[in-house]
Amino acid sequence: MNLVGAFIRMIRLPNLFFIVLTQVLFHTTILDTILLPLGTKPSIDGLNFILLVVSSVLIAAAGYIINDYFDINIDQINKPTANVVDKIVSRRWAMAWHFVLSGVGILLSAWVAWRTGFWYVLLGNFMCVVLLFGYSVTLKRKLLSGNILISLLTAWVILVIGLAEFTSPVFTNLKIVEASGKIIRISLLYGGFAFISSLIREAIKDIEDMQGDEKYGCRTMPIVWGVNSAKVYIAVWLIVILALLIILQVYVARFKWWGAMTYSIVFIIVPFVLIFLQLFRAKKHSDYHRLSNWTKLVMLTGILSMIFFYFYL
Repeated sequence: MNLVGAFIRMIRLPNLFFIVLTQVLFHTTILDTILLPLGTKPSIDGLNFILLVVSSVLIAAAGYIINDYFDINIDQINKPTANVVDKIVSRRWAMAWHFVLSGVGILLSAWVAWRTGFWYVLLGNFMCVVLLFGYSVTLKRKLLSGNILISLLTAWVILVIGLAEFTSPVFTNLKIVEASGKIIRISLLYGGFAFISSLIREAIKDIEDMQGDEKYGCRTMPIVWGVNSAKVYIAVWLIVILALLIILQVYVARFKWWGAMTYSIVFIIVPFVLIFLQLFRAKKHSDYHRLSNWTKLVMLTGILSMIFFYFYL
């Protein structure tokens, strides 16, 4: 593998594409669809939106790098062929790239905050950098705290855009106020979906990586509680998200959004049911790796469901 290929693997390019897809879809299919007919634009638009997306990508890439930096020993057991730090990319260069990408991401966030007046963007993204570093150093090795943190940061990818409309100073137009309320509800809907599905995936990954984590003193859920208890924890969150999705389908049925309902049942609800059924049958490392990938795929199909708002709103 050449240096460029190693760098692409280190920053998890497919995951970065996922972030771009999420933010662009939310902006174009939800914000534009709701606000443009009212004669107004999203509060973070044009160049400012592009820079916000780039800052999100850079901060996430820096987080992946610093995670690999501190996980070298663990990954030699859990993912012996995946980590490139200290093999192709030196530890010194990995740390340098972390600081460069984080620094540029924060600078872009500062620019967006200055141009728009939404200073929470700068504060939130700065805290993402700090928390991702803290996660890599210690939090990921502790019971639940690392899982919750990553899930919150996953939800932040959506909330950072939606909050701009909720905190916008334009309250003179009642229709815009109503639109802002609709946007924040949809933001919370997708943010909640991202949070819960990420909690599920992180717990599955903890079981998958149990061997290396245990050797190096990590206190993750399957190590502290046992694998069976960890499975019960995952099952509970699967039941919660399935219940919420079913309630959502009942609500949407009033508006006769049959296409969106069919898509949600086939590509989100049924896969979650299959994950639930396969969870207690999983025994081997490959079984949990497969469930982790399935969960990631359902997260993708969930985000892609934003497209239906373009047709129904």
